[in-house]
Amino acid sequence: MTSSFSPILPFFSTLLFFSFALLFSAPFVAEAWSKPHIPISSLITKTLFDSFFLHKDDTACPAKDFYTYNSFIRASKSFPAFGTTGCLATRKREVAAFLAQISHETTGGWATAPDGPFAWGLCFKEEISPQTNYCDSTNTQWPCFPGKSYKGRGPIQLSWNYNYGPAGKALGFDGLRNPEIVANNSVIAFKTGLWFWMTEQKPKPSCHDVMVGKYVATEADIAANRTSGFGLVTNIINGALECGIPGDARVNDRIGFFERYTKLLNVDTGPNLDCAYQEHF
Repeated sequence: MTSSFSPILPFFSTLLFFSFALLFSAPFVAEAWSKPHIPISSLITKTLFDSFFLHKDDTACPAKDFYTYNSFIRASKSFPAFGTTGCLATRKREVAAFLAQISHETTGGWATAPDGPFAWGLCFKEEISPQTNYCDSTNTQWPCFPGKSYKGRGPIQLSWNYNYGPAGKALGFDGLRNPEIVANNSVIAFKTGLWFWMTEQKPKPSCHDVMVGKYVATEADIAANRTSGFGLVTNIINGALECGIPGDARVNDRIGFFERYTKLLNVDTGPNLDCAYQEHF
């Protein structure tokens, strides 16, 4: 007696199943792979930007009308990984961290300032009355140009010839002969801040890598208690002067801006906000 079972039927059933699976799943797979990252302009609208920097255009601020929203957005397009790496919370947290750090560097706030001390970021565009021209004459790769000052300028307060030189090379301006452009062109100003944020300068990791979870601590980092978080970013920026000092007012000011901005973005700050017990790089 021969069996009535046919091997052809299960073959077509299986084929039909996979055809329907592909039909209904393909658009979702394609969407998952092709969906673009949320642009900075969607993450940080002009309204939100203005709410961060409530007083940047006050007459009391020397940088009045310099740090525009449009300049920030234009500058960010030169660094496509900024604010677009990782999940939405990570993206928000990175942008909040960057804006908090540049706010501290350019703050015009004080303890009893209107709307609080953390509403006065981007008040200054260059260092006032510097005590030095920030020329490291021992750096022969980026030699100082006679008569030029490499004082703090722009949102990150770019300083020293060994930062102006490579920043200019990366961004297309002569940082050694024309450092003043950082305080005269708002797009370039924001670009220098983002360049510093995104660029690894060994043994320091980039601020970007820290905030998006790509930082991998070396043995030296572990021994120095350089744990990932906002505090490590402060260490990268100014650790030699601010880290390893419990309760440092400058560190707390940076944290204050960060906490305000993350709240406005409806995202948590993450751990390790200060660098009180970290050794500097």
